[in-house]
Amino acid sequence: MTRGARTTLAGLLAVAAGLATTELVNLAGPTRPSLLLAVQVWFINTFGGALKDLAVALFGRQDKVALEIGAWLVALALGPATARLEVRRRGAGAAVIGVVSLLGVLAALDHPQTATSVAVLAGFLGAAAALATLWVLLDRFGLRVAPGAGLVLRTRRPRSGAGTGGAVGQVTGTRREVVLWGLGTGAVIVTAGAVAKGLGDSVRRSRAVIPETIPAPASPASVPPAPPFATPGLSPYITPSEDFYLIDTSPDPPYVVTDDWTVRITGMVDREIELSYADLLARDLVEEVVTLSCVSNEVGGDLVGNARWTGVLLRDLLAEAGVHADATQLVGEAVDGFTAGFPTSVLDDPDRTALVAVGMNGRPLPRAHGFPARLVISGLYGYVSATKWLSEIRLTTLEDEDGYWIDRGWAKEAPVKTQSRIDVPRNRANVTAGLVPIAGVAWAPNRGISRVEVRIDGGRWIEADLGRVASDDTWVQWHVGWEAEPGDHEIEVRATDGDGETQGEEQVAPIPDGAEGWHSRTVRVAAP
Repeated sequence: MTRGARTTLAGLLAVAAGLATTELVNLAGPTRPSLLLAVQVWFINTFGGALKDLAVALFGRQDKVALEIGAWLVALALGPATARLEVRRRGAGAAVIGVVSLLGVLAALDHPQTATSVAVLAGFLGAAAALATLWVLLDRFGLRVAPGAGLVLRTRRPRSGAGTGGAVGQVTGTRREVVLWGLGTGAVIVTAGAVAKGLGDSVRRSRAVIPETIPAPASPASVPPAPPFATPGLSPYITPSEDFYLIDTSPDPPYVVTDDWTVRITGMVDREIELSYADLLARDLVEEVVTLSCVSNEVGGDLVGNARWTGVLLRDLLAEAGVHADATQLVGEAVDGFTAGFPTSVLDDPDRTALVAVGMNGRPLPRAHGFPARLVISGLYGYVSATKWLSEIRLTTLEDEDGYWIDRGWAKEAPVKTQSRIDVPRNRANVTAGLVPIAGVAWAPNRGISRVEVRIDGGRWIEADLGRVASDDTWVQWHVGWEAEPGDHEIEVRATDGDGETQGEEQVAPIPDGAEGWHSRTVRVAAP
């Protein structure tokens, strides 16, 4: 094995040992972010504005998985470079490890959920484990650095009777030694990492327990029956929780221990209110069906869903707190520091659903969707309203505070735009001539959808049949029966909201306040 390959292997194993050690130390604060996770959060907070659309476009709902894999790859890539520096001059690699560890600790300390003592200890012990592993492996692989000098190959004397006169020493770090030490060290690291993850997950589940049920709402939502035109491939009226889109700034959803959690109403109010999870569940709960959409959703995209949300009316809580007349913005803050704000004037509309939600589709909120509580405000994009893992509701002014995404180039006010999507047939599908169903969903939460129209190959607009809805806060399923003739065809759709405004044709990118334009699909119709 070449010297370069040995150095690379030593560096990779050293970094892996350091990371595994930080995860083991993090067992002391299992519901807190690990050092590597804190660095990922720092990266998102620093570069998220520039990379958000790119990440969503490239990876969709897997953007967080891509980030985690990327973080591991970057961390491991530092190993070979660090090992090469240490081989060339003793202490150079150690300095790099120390600096990287310090940066990790600083990133962790910037996270509001971090346990300071655990982060500092993890950084110190992680650096020590990485450095010790590096030195041991460089030595065992036959690479050692004398103080202030370059590479020295360590030799051992020949055995008695072997060779003549011992003219040439035998280089240590034989292929067999490298393989044995590499495999042995790797096995220890993998075992330590697996133990840390297994124990950590077990402790997190035991502490951050999500109850099996929540109290039944005093006024359950009325969900309409499936429309007569229901067809395979058409989005269901209620999106299952496991299929509901996930876009947020947290690489790993926070673990919240309900016994330690409260949500506070603060700022420009007559009296501050603090509520525990038990306090929220003990109140009169209501259930509403509301469609939520991500501002990053492209025309025809799937970053939108419709669910039954159970919670406490936000207006009731604000009335108890006594909002000052000059408060013009409500800011929701999450336990991980994320903030989203919208004008208080939004709540002047008595028909707009506004909840501190504790349930989704009849069950407690899943952890990924904001357990134990989140905000659900109909008609606003999530980045200004749908704060998950809610810890504070702060009344302030529009001038005094900007939410997380506003400083990153997105609009301050963000009502959901009227959108429509073709679900059936799929793009570039092959269908048989005859009666072909065209179906999909359209949404304009808080305004509702009054009409959906479809046209083929730029011809006349055909009005679609609409399904029943629970309220104007939800999307509507629509359907057109098309007598398809052989050939290639383009299908387009547009919707008109409850205010009489029809979608425009011009394609507009999501940034800064949501995409616009007609969704279209191309299909090939074959003769029967």
